[in-house]
Amino acid sequence: MSDECQDLLLEVGTEELPPAALKGLSDALASGVKSRLMELGLGFGEVESFATPRRLGLLVHQLVPRQPDQETLRRGPAVNAAFGQDGAPTRAAEGFARSCGVRVEDLERAESDKGEWLVFRSRSAGAETTSLVPELLEQALSGLPIPKRMRWGGGDVEFVRPVHWVCLVYGESPIEGRVLGVAAAPETRGHRFHHPDAIAIQRAGDYAERLREKGYVEPSFERRRQMILDQITRLWADEAIVPQIDADLLDEVTSLVEWPRAILGRFDETFLSVPPEVLIETMQKNQRYFPVRRTDGNLDNRFIAIANIESRDPEQVRAGNERVIRPRFADAQFFWEQDLGRPLETLFPKLESVVFQDRLGSLGDKSRRVSKLGGALAGWIGETPDLIRRAALLAKCDLVSTMVYEFPSLQGTMGRYYADHGGEDPCVSEAMEEQYKPRFAGDSLPGSSCGRLLGLADRLDTLVGIFGIGERPTGAKDPYGLRRASIAVLRMLIETPLGIDLRTAIEETSAGFPTGIVAPGTVEDVLRYMLDRLSGYYQDQGIPEDRVEAVLATGETTPSRIDCRVRAVHAFRKLPASGALAAANKRIRNLLLKTEVAAASLAEPDPTLFASPAEERLWGRVVELREVVRPLLDRQDFAGTLDRLAELREDVDIFFEEVMVMVEDPRLRRNRQALLSGVLQTFMNVADISLLR
Repeated sequence: MSDECQDLLLEVGTEELPPAALKGLSDALASGVKSRLMELGLGFGEVESFATPRRLGLLVHQLVPRQPDQETLRRGPAVNAAFGQDGAPTRAAEGFARSCGVRVEDLERAESDKGEWLVFRSRSAGAETTSLVPELLEQALSGLPIPKRMRWGGGDVEFVRPVHWVCLVYGESPIEGRVLGVAAAPETRGHRFHHPDAIAIQRAGDYAERLREKGYVEPSFERRRQMILDQITRLWADEAIVPQIDADLLDEVTSLVEWPRAILGRFDETFLSVPPEVLIETMQKNQRYFPVRRTDGNLDNRFIAIANIESRDPEQVRAGNERVIRPRFADAQFFWEQDLGRPLETLFPKLESVVFQDRLGSLGDKSRRVSKLGGALAGWIGETPDLIRRAALLAKCDLVSTMVYEFPSLQGTMGRYYADHGGEDPCVSEAMEEQYKPRFAGDSLPGSSCGRLLGLADRLDTLVGIFGIGERPTGAKDPYGLRRASIAVLRMLIETPLGIDLRTAIEETSAGFPTGIVAPGTVEDVLRYMLDRLSGYYQDQGIPEDRVEAVLATGETTPSRIDCRVRAVHAFRKLPASGALAAANKRIRNLLLKTEVAAASLAEPDPTLFASPAEERLWGRVVELREVVRPLLDRQDFAGTLDRLAELREDVDIFFEEVMVMVEDPRLRRNRQALLSGVLQTFMNVADISLLR
């Protein structure tokens, strides 16, 4: 074999792989192979991935032809134990030499910090790369993230799908061996219909082009994805339409085809009377079609399908896709017209038979609790309680409609349409859809007051109810989505913002459940759980955890005020004086821990007991700054408050340089502790800065 580096081709051909998992499997295979190559000491260049519905492949560029030679050093007995006083080898030395297969005189000596030792140095030639490849690939495949593996035929081999061929080529040399029970051969397979026969691969680097030119297969996931985009763009330019391209759908379609061909189809324009969300859901989820909009933004009666074949009669393919979508749209139109025949509120009785949670009652019970809680929340912030109560009673009604039964992902969206059709207040209609926002991390918040209050009340009811019956999340298990619900509540209270105290809201929620349902201590458990989520919320924004800890230490439980304080502390931490003041406050807290009473309960210091100018000066500045920052605190200017309090740095430093706090005289000691408590409590109006790191 040549000593020059060569390209290595690895390909596993299978039955159709699950489209949702294809990209992840491809990435994991590349990662696994690279890790194994590095473990084996095999140098290589760029790794190119290939993934189609029927194959996973890699092209490892410039892979070395063999492992480097391996040198091992085996240590034996210490020299002073290996030889007797007469210089003759001891039994220990002879036994070590015999185990190494050499004579004692062939052993070497090596120095260490613990003395001199007998050692045996051996050298073994590195294995040829081709001999390592089959096992290397097998190990990488076994490490793929496959939740459920399957067997096929009479063997015991397991993989995500049955394996039909394995192609291993190094440079221009085929590699022999078996992978997943299949013998490797220097050949691949083309498109299932266009070129089902074997395609010989005489050189690893020719793999992709051979498939493209002869096999009607684009093996690169990224290039195939771009092919689809380019073809859609050409249709768009020719027809003056705007395709609606969902990134997840594009990836899924890319995972379903090997030789994509975009086709523009049409459907009956009368179906446009159905809400566009329904038609789009049908096209994307059921048929994997790309919807099309007109230049004015309205849905068009055309769609783009991606075929996996280059047909001699494209019109037949187009007609087939149009024929398939027609009955689905007809069903959707029937569901829509049937649901419009009854007001949304007439569906409420059906909620009584839909269980929300065994011990928490039905969706009807939940809706009534949320209606009451939403009205209370509205009153706290000056909104009209009647609208939120009405919205809460209607909020879950669309769940028992015919349309949402068939299309569950349209919950809320259909509620909005039905509420609009029934003449409900626009705020109520908007709340039907907005109650579920944010649906995921980074999603927008509800835009209407009804939507925000309904979303808050619904999530708080779930949090308190589930915690109240002892079903709080544990580890990675969160079946009721309480982590997501907590973040949603915090985001709405902070980012809107709403001046609602979280503790009070949780107490109000708890009071809405029948007696005996919510366990004692639930309010504190839910409050602590929700506030614990703030650290992650702010870390995502680049604000360290200690800023949050410092604010929460004050006992503040209104998230909008917590946010103002956290951002003020974050800005304060950048001031030159912040480090010294944080250290001084930490010192103050440690000193006050030695008192027999809580620092906050210490009375104001008695100025007549001050024994040094440093005490008088520090207390005078504290009293002065309290008056200065009072109006700042009243308008929640916490940043301005800390900025002014930073002026205490010099006075605090001088105090600690000149004054001994823990003196023997109990009156002086207590007075100085009270002075320091006053300094600490002044900062505690914003945060406990002693916790800053």
